[in-house]
Amino acid sequence: MVQRFLHNGAMNFLVLHGVNLNMLGQRDPAHYGHATLADIDGALQALADDLSVQLQCWQGNQEGALCERIHQAHRDAVDGVVINAGAWTHTSVAIADALAILRCPVVEVHLSNIHAREAFRQHSHIARIAAGQICGFGVDSYLLGLQAAVRLARARTRTRT
Repeated sequence: MVQRFLHNGAMNFLVLHGVNLNMLGQRDPAHYGHATLADIDGALQALADDLSVQLQCWQGNQEGALCERIHQAHRDAVDGVVINAGAWTHTSVAIADALAILRCPVVEVHLSNIHAREAFRQHSHIARIAAGQICGFGVDSYLLGLQAAVRLARARTRTRT
């Protein structure tokens, strides 16, 4: 189900969680920590409130559904996207192509340091689309990513006026 953003004058941001991230807190805590997806979304919402922006978080385990959600973000003209595509980061040209449609800042985040892991995890198809990548800081990667997306979007708004 797609929820439309409220347009009350606040900037609108979207956090996208990819495949298997619904299993956080249960899956490989040595790499991903003990926080659940609900914990991460709660921390993000608290930060969004502090930043006076609207935030929607979405998670999906089907690649096509994630592409469709990105397409919807384009139609909704969101102000910024933070994405942790999970394993699709390393494999999905389709998700990278969908992200390239967006006209807003995209920030790539990862809980673990993907550059210190297996060789196949060190390549990101999303990196060429993203304004930047934050990895290795656990839940803080998401929080830093949202802060960066908000700053980038606000800077873009200032340059347009």
